[in-house]
Amino acid sequence: MRVVVQRVHKASILIDEQVYSSIDKGLVVFLGIEKNDSDADINYLADKIVNLRIFEDLEGKMNRSVLNVKGEILIVSQFTLMGDCRKGRRPSFFRAETPQISKEIYDRFIKKVKEKVHHASTGKFQAMMNIEMVNNGPVTIMLDSRKAF
Repeated sequence: MRVVVQRVHKASILIDEQVYSSIDKGLVVFLGIEKNDSDADINYLADKIVNLRIFEDLEGKMNRSVLNVKGEILIVSQFTLMGDCRKGRRPSFFRAETPQISKEIYDRFIKKVKEKVHHASTGKFQAMMNIEMVNNGPVTIMLDSRKAF
């Protein structure tokens, strides 16, 4: 499982030019699901994301988590994070999990995150979405559950 986490002032997802979901201060999490991802991957990344100390404290140091700042999380499924561009010019998605299994894992990931934060919103699985964000920093972190240890 691979994620890109962006710290934001606010973010929203539009589907067919209508706001589908939105958050204020918090994190946007783009989630890519790889073949053979499991509950261990879900648990690791959900815990890591909500406890990442990437919000500034009173001294301006990144020392606070989304939990500490009572921030919100917007979770967006993004299979293109599994794209492999090492050969040729067109990404290969051979490592991406099938849509059916990805949807199940995506839903379990959302449930796990919602157990930890006071507000989490989502995109719509397999929908064409426009995402509007006001990045804060910018601060962008990449995490991969397969590179955890």
